[in-house]
Amino acid sequence: MSPGIQKVEALDEGHLVCVQWEDGSESSYPCVWLRDNCQCPLCFLPSAGARRLLFEDLDVNIVVKQVALADSKKVSITWPDEHTSEYEAEWLKKRCFSEEARAVMRADLFLPERQYWGSDLQLPEIPFEEIMSNDESAYKWLCMLKKVGIVLLTGAATRQGELIRLGHRIGFLRLTFYGPTWQVQDKVDANNIAYTTGRLCFHTDYPVLQHPPGVQFLHCIKQTAEGGESEVVDGFHVCNKLKKQNPESYQILSSTAVDYVDVGVDYCDFAVHGKQRIIDTDSKGQEIRINYNNATRDTVFDIPAEKVRPFYAALKEFNDLLNSAEHKFTFMLKPGDVLTFDNWRVLHGRQSYSSSGSEVTRHLEGAYADWDVVMSRLRLLRKRVLNRD
Repeated sequence: MSPGIQKVEALDEGHLVCVQWEDGSESSYPCVWLRDNCQCPLCFLPSAGARRLLFEDLDVNIVVKQVALADSKKVSITWPDEHTSEYEAEWLKKRCFSEEARAVMRADLFLPERQYWGSDLQLPEIPFEEIMSNDESAYKWLCMLKKVGIVLLTGAATRQGELIRLGHRIGFLRLTFYGPTWQVQDKVDANNIAYTTGRLCFHTDYPVLQHPPGVQFLHCIKQTAEGGESEVVDGFHVCNKLKKQNPESYQILSSTAVDYVDVGVDYCDFAVHGKQRIIDTDSKGQEIRINYNNATRDTVFDIPAEKVRPFYAALKEFNDLLNSAEHKFTFMLKPGDVLTFDNWRVLHGRQSYSSSGSEVTRHLEGAYADWDVVMSRLRLLRKRVLNRD
């Protein structure tokens, strides 16, 4: 049911518009924001959902000349230049500036809720073809991927190309120097440590890039008879443990820029260098991304010599927590399984396995997607499945 407006008035010498709702609550809207977001055809292009009003034409000190309640569902404002703007009650209510309303909007737009886990992970599973053909299942998959950070899709065909189909389902895959998809198998003169039979320690992929891929897909096409078990760990959960256990180590890893390097030839030749903090946080100190790949950490380390040993000690503590039995989850992918996970949160590894001469004994196809693409599809599916924006 759309909210109703009981009263509207200008306050703060016309710099603020206060709306009193029929439920007894109040919302205050700065006039500069209201003018900036006028929805009339001169100021807004509805076909593009984009603002037409040029910022240089906006008076940041603007006040209302007149404000009125057109009916209980609409506010009408006349500005000093006689331009008029109308705002629907529901539109205004959703954009209320109260902390509570902003928290609701954040949750609705970005789904920030996290379900942390350790060795007790109950790995969510959904049939691959079900998410390909059913919007409800696809929506459930992406919601779980965002909340838990990992979902196993089962029953895909055991051939290359299924990840291309999955990419089309969400929008498109992320192209990198290793191609739109890449084959994880034992290779002669491997250009990546993953293309060997050795153990892979816990890592996130591609921290050398300025914007590492947000989501990773690994499709098991062939599995070795012995060894090759997959390991995953919830990096954000481990970060919380480290912060409590040793705040100084956490501070070092969340403030020190680490050099990464990746040089070689694959989809094309490449020479990539980058700097990332192992633990990336937002302005509120919340973890938003783990950037840790021991194999591609550069020999170059651009910090003062006296800070090197404390950094190594902090990283060792973090690495020990990642590998503790309490935190890591070990399992075996079966042919047809597609592991989908948050590459900014979930670190993954692999136990070693034996090769068999020239025969490929284990084959995974991998691909990436950006969170922007995944979240876009999630919102579109939500609108379709739940019939709401």
